[in-house]
Amino acid sequence: MFLPNRIIFQKDTQNYPIAKEILATFKDNPKVEIINLTSNQVKKHIPGDDLSAQYKEGKKTLVVGIKTGLKFQSCKPSAHYQLPLVSGCMGQCEYCYLNTNMGDKSYVKVFANIDDILMQAEKYINERLPEITIFEGAATSDPIPVEPYTHSLEKAITYFGDNENARFRFVTKYNDVDSLINIKHNGHTEIRFSLNTSTIINEYENFTASVDKRIEASIKMAKAGYPIGFLIAPVFIYPNWKQEYHDLLVQLSRKLPKDLKYPVTFEIISHRYTTAAKNIISQVFPESKLPMIDEDRKYKYGQFGYGKYVYPKENLEEMKEFFIKEIEELFENKEVKYII
Repeated sequence: MFLPNRIIFQKDTQNYPIAKEILATFKDNPKVEIINLTSNQVKKHIPGDDLSAQYKEGKKTLVVGIKTGLKFQSCKPSAHYQLPLVSGCMGQCEYCYLNTNMGDKSYVKVFANIDDILMQAEKYINERLPEITIFEGAATSDPIPVEPYTHSLEKAITYFGDNENARFRFVTKYNDVDSLINIKHNGHTEIRFSLNTSTIINEYENFTASVDKRIEASIKMAKAGYPIGFLIAPVFIYPNWKQEYHDLLVQLSRKLPKDLKYPVTFEIISHRYTTAAKNIISQVFPESKLPMIDEDRKYKYGQFGYGKYVYPKENLEEMKEFFIKEIEELFENKEVKYII
């Protein structure tokens, strides 16, 4: 669970149930500063003399706000739309792609008007009938650490469980999933867990759950009847990378229940970075050992109009062949969504 140093309530949020529960949870905690704004100016209330300090203090800050612009972003290739329940994440993964556009807004923000958000989702669902519409709940966040006092996932899972024309999915690096076990989901929500080798987690994924805890949480969700999946990302090419990713997949295949109700899904994403992210990472994590040598990569334009540095084609082909072979040999009831 995310235990912030400060909670900032933006203007007009206090009467929403989520805001009330958050306040009730933390108001008597002397270690948590409560700030009520008469405007929406958040950054001036987060201390720090430089970007590194502001980033780290932002990661200890919870903002409660209202989602005003209700036009949902697209979310290819994992879903049709993003479902904006939360933005930001308590983790400090050095490679995180959110550094591109949230480097100076590293705080976790929860949206109190979840009923408005779900009403907007229903409009998108109705527009695409009779096709099923898929929503991604973690495109710019990890919603699990704040779930104990927002219950946003619980409301979303319940809503989509009652809707035959929509599906919900989200991904996490955390294991605090017990409150989701007994929700009536009807198999309409897929919970995915982001996995990586211990080398990568220990080196770059600061303040996240261990790989063992993530796998344990995935087993709980599978036993609760949820469709589950695994996002293996970002994949790095480093000495002994094949052996370590092989060992990870072997560990997963041995621990997963054999009687899964739904195929376990896999999404594999190779490491990539933008120039903007690289510049922010170098300031926030000056000692980082992330491999970001532009000359070793290929420059490629992405779906949102900016370019990124990816592994050369031959490396990506080798990576794709490796994961296809490993997953095919180690898992029976499975589906590989994509490898990029």
